[in-house]
Amino acid sequence: MDDTIIAFVALLRRNGVRVSFAESMDTFRALDLVGLGSRAGVKDVLRATLVKRAVDHPTYDHLFDLYFSGVGEIVKDAESRAMEGLDLDPAEYQRLLEDLARFLEAQGIGTSELTRALLRQDTARLERLLREASQRAGVQRIERTFQEGQFAQGLQQTLGVAEVARELQGISDALGAGDPDPRRRQMGRLVDRRLQDLQEMIRRMVRGELEQHDVGQRDAARMQQLAEKSFYYLSEDEIRRMKDAVTKLAQRLKNALAVKRRSARKGAFDVKDTLRKNLQYGGVPFKIRFDRRKRVKPQIVVLCDVSDSVRNVSRFMLQFVYSLQDLYAKVRSFVFVSDVGEITKLFEENEIHQAIDQAIRGNVINVYAHSDFGRAFRMFHREHLAAITRHTTVIVLGDARNNYNLPHEWVLKEIKQRAKRLIWLNPENRMTWGFGDSEMDRYQPYCDVVEECRNLRQLYRVVDRMVVG
Repeated sequence: MDDTIIAFVALLRRNGVRVSFAESMDTFRALDLVGLGSRAGVKDVLRATLVKRAVDHPTYDHLFDLYFSGVGEIVKDAESRAMEGLDLDPAEYQRLLEDLARFLEAQGIGTSELTRALLRQDTARLERLLREASQRAGVQRIERTFQEGQFAQGLQQTLGVAEVARELQGISDALGAGDPDPRRRQMGRLVDRRLQDLQEMIRRMVRGELEQHDVGQRDAARMQQLAEKSFYYLSEDEIRRMKDAVTKLAQRLKNALAVKRRSARKGAFDVKDTLRKNLQYGGVPFKIRFDRRKRVKPQIVVLCDVSDSVRNVSRFMLQFVYSLQDLYAKVRSFVFVSDVGEITKLFEENEIHQAIDQAIRGNVINVYAHSDFGRAFRMFHREHLAAITRHTTVIVLGDARNNYNLPHEWVLKEIKQRAKRLIWLNPENRMTWGFGDSEMDRYQPYCDVVEECRNLRQLYRVVDRMVVG
């Protein structure tokens, strides 16, 4: 069992589930306490000890079912399909198998181990033979869908399916010889079906092995597709999937930044200080000096337009920022349409998705009003300008469509003067900026960075630059 668990842990790691050596050891200790009597109990123990992130639970569940139930379920499904195809209940099917065994004994027909296991429906032996042949054929090396046929053929050769087919044909011929007998015809149908069942078991085994290797690739492809899709056109189901995608992308960014910060902890090489400290050695750099200035985590103020046209963008912007909040010294968030309201406490008192839902559904401000960026900016200037310091990065997310109201761009000018940096993310295509009621051409001169932000990939790049900078 230890080798089985070790192989399963390796499978989880191949599919992006992070499992440490200590967690693997915890699994063995937990299984010693709980035992192996219940499949559900084993599944719960492994989940509790090996899986740390909620986003990995679907991958874990899928891989557990594939790994621990794969071959056994395939064999049992084949038995069920055989009974359905012959229109027999379990008791009648068992009697038919017994009649066939007596016929073979009476006729003195010898068979191979695999043929006997097929005709007697010896589930345990079938499962063992399939597993052993799969190992010998190297089916675990499959990586791509187009290899299914190649590995299925290799597994058939390892099992000796050609010999099984000859044996089954000989039995079928023996059953058809002599006077017609309804029982013999029924046994003949069973014999013919077992070869089909064996071939289907082989195909499903190969496909199941491919799925074990392919879960991570499918998840990555699905995330790539979602990350490139415009926020405007997400369906309800895609919005739910996007929440997981945002979490995974945020985690990826955190991991990348953790590596950068560890490598930068020693500081950058300081040429001037090195030369100064080594004057006594004639300028030979015996003592290397580094710039060890403390890196200050950025403070973030987020201003999100939550009018109907950009609500999805704001949802994922807020989720992304708060998924990364341990990278910042402080995060304060505001939503606006024509009024402005702070939602920072919502995130302190609620789970992240509940806080976002409350913020964009009108619990803080009237989200059904007509957009008035100028009015909202003036309110922010009057009530919250003190939140901005020289360490603050301000992010404004909105389409700048102001319904022909006064833009009050002077507010952005004052914010820029106080802040470390002012970033504007616009979910509209850049070609539409400044046309109609868009005030983007008035706001842009007072921003340090202005970016189009229509999908998660663009959002990721902007936040990456923001945190690194």
